[in-house]
Amino acid sequence: MTYQQTADYILGIPKFTRKNDVAQTKIFLEYLGRPQDRLKVIHVAGTNGKGSVCAYLDGMLRSEGKRTGLFTSPHLVRLNERIVLDGEQISDDGFCAAFEKTMEAVRRMEGEGLPHPSFFEFLFGMAMYAFAQAEMEYAVLETGLGGRLDATSAVERPLICVITSIGYDHMQYLGDTLEEIAGEKAGIIRPGVPVFFSSASDESDSVILRTAREKKSFCKKIGKDAFEILGIQNKHIAFSCSSAYYGTTTWKLNNTGIYQPQNALLAMEVMRYLFGEEGHPDRWREALAELKWEGRMEELLPDIYIDGAHNISAIEAFVESVPQGGAGNVVLFSAVQDKDYEKMAAYLGRNMDAELYIVTHIDDARGEDAEILGEIFRKYTKAPVEVKHTVWEAFTFVREHQEGRRIYCLGSLYLAGKIKELIQEGI
Repeated sequence: MTYQQTADYILGIPKFTRKNDVAQTKIFLEYLGRPQDRLKVIHVAGTNGKGSVCAYLDGMLRSEGKRTGLFTSPHLVRLNERIVLDGEQISDDGFCAAFEKTMEAVRRMEGEGLPHPSFFEFLFGMAMYAFAQAEMEYAVLETGLGGRLDATSAVERPLICVITSIGYDHMQYLGDTLEEIAGEKAGIIRPGVPVFFSSASDESDSVILRTAREKKSFCKKIGKDAFEILGIQNKHIAFSCSSAYYGTTTWKLNNTGIYQPQNALLAMEVMRYLFGEEGHPDRWREALAELKWEGRMEELLPDIYIDGAHNISAIEAFVESVPQGGAGNVVLFSAVQDKDYEKMAAYLGRNMDAELYIVTHIDDARGEDAEILGEIFRKYTKAPVEVKHTVWEAFTFVREHQEGRRIYCLGSLYLAGKIKELIQEGI
């Protein structure tokens, strides 16, 4: 099969199957030859910052000379983005090879009356096969939704578990309180396996600490008192660490998100645990300063940014990161129907210094209607609100009206991916 045929097949999976439980994913991995047994797995869950922490871990591990596989979701433009080997997206040929091996396993399963893996499970299986086949030493795995019931939890004995900031998202699946959501995320913790987590609230912190205690797992909390933000300059955010292990050195991230230093330090503490006195923090510092994580306060063109903020806690962090005053801010927003976009719109309208809002519809079955989004934004802001019915119309309009303003595109990673694709096409 060609690359496009494999991609079309995978993207069509949701039409004929549903999510399976973790026990079924374990069986799937058995049919793939238990690739997880050949990998040192770092398992990452959380509400916000999962992808960034995974990317930071991957970059720092490679700075130590380790071979790494990185599995993240969602992708912005191409499926290959989800499977990264030694810092490079899997090639189209490699993608097709992993697909064929995975399909062989699926055909044997179906021949014995077992269900077809879901979209996410299938890609997870492909990634694990590809990592093992390429003889990666480490695999950094980002959960999809939740943790306890996530396909990635089929790895029974990870090397380390990591939980990023907990906030409100996917409440229809994970629960209505921070305690319930944290309980689902803490479901990745395994008996005796060390866990590192970002402090977010007393409610979520207490659940993670209690779960670690019950599992007899070493547990370390990374709070905001563990670092100090020094400032933003030349598109980098600088911070220092309170631990003597890191000395008095200034650390820099190739990003302006005010939330990223805590993500970086969480990954740094995992590295410190893994390598101790044999680690090379100077190499980690270089890796972090150079690393770019797509879709997170990413500047695609001069003063045009995309950010994956798609829940209220991420929107709050986004607003805190955006320069207020000076050159005007313009927000291009879209969202999917199952997100609390009214709460996001309300926070933006009340707290964001924006001259103009443009709302649009994502070309996806879950995308919310642009007119509905427009009505909601007008409830919470006195700034003009423009409604555009396609991302192409919205982005073309915003480009025509930029005039020295900063443009921020947010509300959904689907939107971020579509804008990135439009720019790659030269629009």
